Amino acid sequence: MYMCFLFCSRYCTSITNFLVMGGFQLLAKPAIDFLNKNQELLQDLSEVNDENTQLMEILNTLFFLPIRRLHNYAKVLLKLATCFEVASPEYQKLQDSSSCYECLALHLGRKRKEAEYTLGFWKTFPGKMTDSLRKPERRLLCESSNRALSLQHAGRFSVNWFILFNDALVHAQFSTHHVFPLATLWAEPLSEEAGGVNGLKITTPEEQFTLISSTPQEKTKWLRAISQAVDQALRGMSDLPPYGSGSSVQRQEPPISRSAKYTFYKDPRLKDATYDGRWLSGKPHGRGVLKWPDGKMYSGMFRNGLEDGYGEYRIPNKAMNKEDHYVGHWKEGKMCGQGVYSYASGEVFEGCFQDNMRHGHGLLRSGKLTSSSPSMFIGQWVMDKKAGYGVFDDITRGEKYMGMWQDDVCQGNGVVVTQFGLYYEGNFHLNKMMGNGVLLSEDDTIYEGEFSDDWTLSGKGTLTMPNGDYIEGYFSGEWGSGIKITGTYFKPSLYESDKDRPKVFRKLGNLAVPADEKWKAVFDECWRQLGCEGPGQGEVWKAWDNIAVALTTSRRQHRDSPEILSRSQTQTLESLEFIPQHVGAFSVEKYDDIRKYLIKACDTPLHPLGRLVETLVAVYRMTYVGVGANRRLLQEAVKEIKSYLKRIFQLVRFLFPELPEEGSTIPLSAPLPTERKSFCTGKSDSRSESPEPGYVVTSSGLLLPVLLPRLYPPLFMLYALDNDREEDIYWECVLRLNKQPDIALLGFLGVQRKFWPATLSILGESKKVLPTTKDACFASAVECLQQISTTFTPSDKLKVIQQTFEEISQSVLASLHEDFLWSMDDLFPVFLYVVLRARIRNLGSEVHLIEDLMDPYLQHGEQGIMFTTLKACYYQIQREKLN
Repeated sequence: MYMCFLFCSRYCTSITNFLVMGGFQLLAKPAIDFLNKNQELLQDLSEVNDENTQLMEILNTLFFLPIRRLHNYAKVLLKLATCFEVASPEYQKLQDSSSCYECLALHLGRKRKEAEYTLGFWKTFPGKMTDSLRKPERRLLCESSNRALSLQHAGRFSVNWFILFNDALVHAQFSTHHVFPLATLWAEPLSEEAGGVNGLKITTPEEQFTLISSTPQEKTKWLRAISQAVDQALRGMSDLPPYGSGSSVQRQEPPISRSAKYTFYKDPRLKDATYDGRWLSGKPHGRGVLKWPDGKMYSGMFRNGLEDGYGEYRIPNKAMNKEDHYVGHWKEGKMCGQGVYSYASGEVFEGCFQDNMRHGHGLLRSGKLTSSSPSMFIGQWVMDKKAGYGVFDDITRGEKYMGMWQDDVCQGNGVVVTQFGLYYEGNFHLNKMMGNGVLLSEDDTIYEGEFSDDWTLSGKGTLTMPNGDYIEGYFSGEWGSGIKITGTYFKPSLYESDKDRPKVFRKLGNLAVPADEKWKAVFDECWRQLGCEGPGQGEVWKAWDNIAVALTTSRRQHRDSPEILSRSQTQTLESLEFIPQHVGAFSVEKYDDIRKYLIKACDTPLHPLGRLVETLVAVYRMTYVGVGANRRLLQEAVKEIKSYLKRIFQLVRFLFPELPEEGSTIPLSAPLPTERKSFCTGKSDSRSESPEPGYVVTSSGLLLPVLLPRLYPPLFMLYALDNDREEDIYWECVLRLNKQPDIALLGFLGVQRKFWPATLSILGESKKVLPTTKDACFASAVECLQQISTTFTPSDKLKVIQQTFEEISQSVLASLHEDFLWSMDDLFPVFLYVVLRARIRNLGSEVHLIEDLMDPYLQHGEQGIMFTTLKACYYQIQREKLN
């Protein structure tokens, strides 16, 4: 049944298209001789009785005859239905089929009338204009010559003719005309308040005009005709009514938002470009694709006719036979926000844009390792130029610059390190070292003075040798190529104290960019994402709203991307969309809730805080990895981390105003201290790690567990390089002393005999400690201390040290079988033994990292005393080599 429907519909469409284009008239002319000889046969086949009927009409009737017989099919089916019971399924099916044939016959009859009406229009108005509009599938619906319709504000002598087809509205003027596709046409009546009682507002992608009808009734007819035609055009040209239904229900109002394709002809920016996507009231709005004839293409989101949101843009470069490619955010038709721009030259910029220019924080990669000029710059941009703080890594020259920029050149204070170990810190002018600066070589030779060019000494200065001798005077010449000196040579007396010698190392950092001035664009961008004009300059509720919007938007973008979020990542994003609520006095439990929220937020780059941390990790590694792994940069690296903590803590306190300020104490809500063993007596002891009753709020305690694990590799490498010499001495002594058995080493270190283990439990068996026993005494404490290398934060390392002391106390308590009180004279040798047996390769680096980053309030507490003991052991081991 359905195949019969489909065949009849396709057949009728072909015949009506043939009719509209005057096909029967054209067909009759070349075949008139043959057809006239068989005209009687044609009349019989077409069931035409009038002998005076023209040949063209006979052909018309003959070709439409199968459609006329659909009524007969419907009658036959009704007769067949009478052979069955009324309640039977066969009767119902035959009745439905008969109705379908009747409906199809009426539908195809209307299509024939439309075709004949359209053919009559082409014949009535012949000419070049109508010939250009004539298409087989195009049908005339109405035109303004028989329905009074005029253009508002038209000229006195102008002629405006409006023709509504089933696919377009045509506006003809004299010898010109323009076709408006119905898929991108919006019609709405003008209200009486607007002064348009009989007016219709017509909106197209590039034009907007008002049509005035003669009467309100004509206005209603035109509006209904246009609306139905637009609705039909959007739903597609239907060849047959819905199968199985008696009638087709049409919408009166076409949707304001729709999908359509359109080629622009007027807009200078979009001339000849084709847009295919979503529309809203005459403008691209939503997801779509815009293609230009020259090969440019934008694919992404639109808003009010302009690129707005996330999108991809491609621009061909014919000279290089490649293309520029941008993927990122847009605003009002311009690149704005985060994005990645890949240039045809091979350069790639990843960062912030504004008004189609690089503006804000960004990373520019130039060339490749195999090219002639590979380099990377990460830092601040202003109006497409480097400005503010940035790091430039010149891979070809093996140099890295960390300092200020202005108009794409190094300008202001900065630091340069090279792959040969040179370190310069000072002033720059127009990409050159110029003014005061400090230069250090790998062998610790130091020059502090004036420069006139890169690595070129010029003016007054001081040159200090590695042995402490120094020269004061005037210097000129390039470093490493011979220097002319006019000055005085000083050789300090062997009996002078170190305090009297000039210490240039103490001055390192004075001419570098202050840590708080670095990466300001990164933090400014985070504040902007929270809706603040500057640090702390905004409303908290608005910041949380912006966070929720950012997370929701990012989740929608990831749904369309090939990277599918895992279930845990989705759950994390959902939990972050809820604003943490805190009612009542601030407590340790609320502090813990904030800490847990920050851990989740910093684990996803979709959150503003997570993106901030991800960016800071990237810039930190970019600065201090590779050529930047220079021991002179250690203190700068530490200062940078402390600056991160301070500025992130400011952000956190803005989001959580109830969080106390740095150094404040949170009172314990319930006096239920954790019970643990005292390292002094070995007995149970209850006390807080803080010297004050309560929990001390610090930026390092809250944020280092989140930040430091990500920054640990480059930071610890700097510590290892800076302590390389003293750690070589330490390690040599560790290897030498560890050759001795346990008893001999305990005796050598001066451990009292009562603390020497007499027996050991090995695999559940008690064995006596022999003179040859090795690596068995205080084994649990040794294993515990070795865990210090697996931790990241100073607090975790201090907990390992504390646990080591407790393990020592437990071992001694088990051998003495009585309570005791440690004195430092007794404890230090035992702990020194444990440190030696632990064989921690970079113990000096561990000690200095803890010392630099530990919370100040811990220094005078129990953990501070334990750390001081470990530090004393480290230096004692180095001196043991001399004994």
